[in-house]
Amino acid sequence: MLKVGKSVLTPIKLAGLMLGLSTIANAQSSDFEVRVLGQYDVPWALEFLPDDRLLLSEMPGALKLLDEEGQLLGDISGLPEVSYGGQGGFGDIVLHPNFSRNRLLYMSYAEAGPGDTSGAAVARARLELDENGGELVDLEVIWRQVPKVSGQGHFGHRIVFGPNGYLWISSGERQKFDPAQDMESNLGKVIRLNEDGSVPDDNPFPYGEVTSEIWSLGHRNPLGMGFDQDGRLWDVEMGPSGGDELNLVRRGSNYGYPEVSNGDHYSGLPMPDHDTRPEFSPPAITWTPVISPSSMLFYDGDMFPQWRGDAFIGGLSSMALIRVDFNGDTAWEAERFEMNRRIRDVEQGPDGALWLIEGGRRGAEGHLLKLTAPD
Repeated sequence: MLKVGKSVLTPIKLAGLMLGLSTIANAQSSDFEVRVLGQYDVPWALEFLPDDRLLLSEMPGALKLLDEEGQLLGDISGLPEVSYGGQGGFGDIVLHPNFSRNRLLYMSYAEAGPGDTSGAAVARARLELDENGGELVDLEVIWRQVPKVSGQGHFGHRIVFGPNGYLWISSGERQKFDPAQDMESNLGKVIRLNEDGSVPDDNPFPYGEVTSEIWSLGHRNPLGMGFDQDGRLWDVEMGPSGGDELNLVRRGSNYGYPEVSNGDHYSGLPMPDHDTRPEFSPPAITWTPVISPSSMLFYDGDMFPQWRGDAFIGGLSSMALIRVDFNGDTAWEAERFEMNRRIRDVEQGPDGALWLIEGGRRGAEGHLLKLTAPD
């Protein structure tokens, strides 16, 4: 039996761990068993359907339909044209809260612009399914990053529906630094929209078409968002060289990037820490060395009742699943499960199991994993 170690300070390294697919490999710790269910082409996100089947997005521009056991059924056609390269490609997928009635699927992706530019976009379409696949119908783009810029990094583009039905989008600053503080750009921001892409009347900056979308600013590359049991939005984002952050995202708040960070520039030049600029909202947690957060899930399932209310963060360079505990506005890393895989997404299954995607870049093999309570 393969062992998955857990520890905050002295995690067990799984060097050389090989999980075969021909005979589904099992791993276990005192908390969970791991099964490897399949392998995909640079997978990015998972989303469960009401019938317990699930959707899986692949960055090159594909959407897969899987059965409730995680086995491939077929493809979904009708996707938007995707600009694939670097960190860009097909991204997040999320169902409308009333999906059972309206069949609307929301998706994020990188799209090409003039010249060598690109930017993230969010679209929605009606998802028509059959037993072995389906198609997207009446696709409509409802949001775009402004402006489109050169380069292929820091799109962000996680999407989530909140408890009041608003659509939230994380928008990275595209490795351009200054747009995170530019109120005429929606780069480096958290965006709050109505379900059709229009702007709610009570957003904090009702001063123009782009500015009015903004809920908070001063973000670098937010790659995970989630609502806690009290309905509050948190985000987790990559810092520069050091200083990954977990933030409680408050209305109209400025989180300081690139004016402050608990990390430094990649060149080695220092950046002022958050405590030097009290006008900027400080993070609840910073990580140095970094964890390279990719995603975040607040757990509320039955399979692991001891973890209800906690958040799970997927770690890329850390190759880990990080559990975060909370007490009001305070948060801390409670456990780190060493997976020996670059974890791209974390989702909760209908029975409370945890489902993980291993990102398919930098030597990773793009596996789909399922974590269940041990027998």
